[in-house]
Amino acid sequence: MTGNWSTSAGRTPRALRGTSAPMTYLLMGLCCLVFALGPASGLTTAYGSGDALFAARRAYFRRWGVVPADLFAVPAQEALTPVTALFVHGGWVHLLGNMLFLLVFGAMTEERMGRAEFTLFYVGCGYLALLGYAVANAASGQSLVGASGAVSAVLGAFLYLFPRARVTSLLPFLFFLPVRFPAWVVLPFWAALQWLAAGRATGGPGVAYLAHLVGFGLGFGYAWVRFRTTTVKDAPAPAPEGETQP
Repeated sequence: MTGNWSTSAGRTPRALRGTSAPMTYLLMGLCCLVFALGPASGLTTAYGSGDALFAARRAYFRRWGVVPADLFAVPAQEALTPVTALFVHGGWVHLLGNMLFLLVFGAMTEERMGRAEFTLFYVGCGYLALLGYAVANAASGQSLVGASGAVSAVLGAFLYLFPRARVTSLLPFLFFLPVRFPAWVVLPFWAALQWLAAGRATGGPGVAYLAHLVGFGLGFGYAWVRFRTTTVKDAPAPAPEGETQP
């Protein structure tokens, strides 16, 4: 997940003591473990070095990532790749960006949804986000990996559930001075950046901006349908925890 601004905020001590989001941290742990054991981390010598390592990375991403052309050519064989791809990342920056975003917005969203519902929501929306990207790039032979679609869904749900939560942003055109905005300002701005970037994308898949947009829309739509009669968004909203750069 990429962008030109960052978000950070700290919970109040009382809110922090009440944190109960084990699935958020488990998902983060799984992503980190899979990355550490894979060829992209550089932490294991089992994949060799130089050209051998490069070939191992390509094969690894193709095996566990989403390859749109393969997905639609042999759907029975490739049907689970949009799930496995959620736990595979292409590099340290890719991993840390997604995990920090999940840390910032995932814990509060999980607390609101509950553990089981949040987990199904995360995996389901992530699957559909990657599938949507694959449909739009059906002829592509490039591998798509990463949790961006699922994390974007968490952002969308967070926007509906906690629109007044204060988010500290660092904006390049303000010389990276920290300014605080409510989530209803920051997250739509992030979505607009993804939309603009997706419109400029050429030459086949690169950063999966479309998957970000699909995930964000699915997350917001799910939260609206699920919580529109019970949402606590009118209550005082604590700030999300963590710090990240999208």
